[in-house]
Amino acid sequence: MKNRGTELVKGFRQSAPYVNAHAGKTIVIMLGGEAISDANFTNIVNDIALLNSLGQRIVVVYGARPQINSLLGIHGYSTPYHQGVRVTDESALNIVKQAAGLLQLDITARFSMGLNNTPMAGSQINVVSGNFIIAQPLGINDGVDYVHSGRIRRIDCDGIHRQLDQNAIVLLGPVASSVTGECFNLTSEEVATQLAIKLKADKLIGFCSEQGVIDLQNNVISELLPNEAETELQRLVSAEQDGCGTARFLRGAISACRAGVPRSHLISYKEDGALIQELFSLDGIGTQIVMASAEKVRSAGIDDIGGILDLIRPLEQQGILVRRSREQLEQEIELFTIIERDGLIISCAALYPFPEDKIAEMACVAVHPDFRDGDRGALLLNRLRQQAKEQGLKQLFVLTTQSLHWFREQGFIESNVDQLPMEKQALYNFQRRSKILTLAL
Repeated sequence: MKNRGTELVKGFRQSAPYVNAHAGKTIVIMLGGEAISDANFTNIVNDIALLNSLGQRIVVVYGARPQINSLLGIHGYSTPYHQGVRVTDESALNIVKQAAGLLQLDITARFSMGLNNTPMAGSQINVVSGNFIIAQPLGINDGVDYVHSGRIRRIDCDGIHRQLDQNAIVLLGPVASSVTGECFNLTSEEVATQLAIKLKADKLIGFCSEQGVIDLQNNVISELLPNEAETELQRLVSAEQDGCGTARFLRGAISACRAGVPRSHLISYKEDGALIQELFSLDGIGTQIVMASAEKVRSAGIDDIGGILDLIRPLEQQGILVRRSREQLEQEIELFTIIERDGLIISCAALYPFPEDKIAEMACVAVHPDFRDGDRGALLLNRLRQQAKEQGLKQLFVLTTQSLHWFREQGFIESNVDQLPMEKQALYNFQRRSKILTLAL
């Protein structure tokens, strides 16, 4: 029972910064028809409702491919595809509208029903649908008339923002009308992607059958830059492995990312709680597509002092690091380099130069315990080594009580106290008996 309570507290503490960071942010969620028909869909609805209750501005875009195909089969009707897009004639359009309309009603009902089975029972969530999207026909391509298959012409962003300002969830589907009153069948990935771009959303989230993009070793790829995502997309297409929406989402995520959407996430619709784990845990659970890496190595500033203290205090209490006061940290902050992930400082180190001796101390090295399996320490070392070289220094040294082997692996060799700068020799604490290691630059 104690362990369960400890895990609960740990998880809550880890998620708290993300709750604050995501509040007020606009998120576009793409739900394919496969996700809606899965047994886990009720849990997904509950999690979206939870995000809404935490102050996130949510637009849900649903697709209906499997439901449309099922109705087409019932009616004994089939539709051809051209360049991956369904050719929607008049008869097919009636079936598309029927499938999309049923899903809209069903999803709206789920948002009402789902709250009764959660701790948010009694809360009211408004789900709003409307003519926020104006469509136009795709026209004719390579001699193929797409008839009632269309694309987006215009999005009423102001109208959507007004609903989001009222804390409503905006629900949009794959059917939209034109200025002439005709209906057109759109792809859900285009709707979601264009909404994310035009609304200047903070995130685009998609669901597929896997837990994200899976590499050749069957592992989830946690992060992709647009060029890397294109490579994975080509691999999926070449192998004819769409992954129940993976390739379709990647196309949209690449476009969204390059148009300014900071982050797109792909997670599994089969995994209960995948949405919550992806957004509120340190490492996430799926794949994110970003214009720049989620982790940034940069020089520290005065606003980072609180985060650095949170990181080093546990190590100071364990006697691993020498205690630093906030005042000392404020005076030395320009000497620190940090690694930041999603606004959280997960690693830090400081470079204390002794110019006359052509040497510098690498000190206050700390890595968040949840990220010690990576290479953040080596990343910081390389950054500080480069800084030392730029200052014309010839050596680095460290004092350590518990990380001797790690520094040896990085090329440091053991040294003596008399090899330290005189200023540092005078401050050496013989009671701590720290090991002294040096690295030639």
